[in-house]
Amino acid sequence: MKRSILSVVVFGAITSFAAAPALAESKWEDTAKDAWIDGKAESTLLFNTHLNSFDINTDVQDGVIILTGKVDNSVDKKLAEELVVGIDGVASVDNQLTIISNDNDDPLIDEQTSAQLTDAKIATVVKSRLLMDSDISGLDIDVDVTDSNVVLKGTVESESERALAIQIAKNTAEVASVDNQLTVTKSE
Repeated sequence: MKRSILSVVVFGAITSFAAAPALAESKWEDTAKDAWIDGKAESTLLFNTHLNSFDINTDVQDGVIILTGKVDNSVDKKLAEELVVGIDGVASVDNQLTIISNDNDDPLIDEQTSAQLTDAKIATVVKSRLLMDSDISGLDIDVDVTDSNVVLKGTVESESERALAIQIAKNTAEVASVDNQLTVTKSE
């Protein structure tokens, strides 16, 4: 009986020590994933020309992006949230942004403003994805969006890069169509 109890205690101790590295690795992976999401959120806000991204802070905990700081109006607050909610790995957004001016604050955002917000979000997401992709020179590609229709202009080095850029734009949420105006500078 004493041997059985001792065996159970030893077995429990061994499995606890064996599980500790796996638990630590899982914790490290979660932390790295949150850091990646945070970097992606910061980049997305930085590339958006409609927001002052230096007044917006991001933090990520378990896939939840927490937005803090200040914006000029409710449209900017909503735009910031919309820009980061679609990032891969984001579970949700806790929008704690403070509105500092209510001059243009209309409780009902009209259709035109909503469409402009959607276009700005699409342009930022497509441009960010092109810049983050190591197989494309995203700096040489301009992204224009009107009524959810994306226009890609600029230069790429190959037909493959052009096809990849078009596919990245097509795979972005809310894109209705992609107009390819990219020029290939080198032949394959």
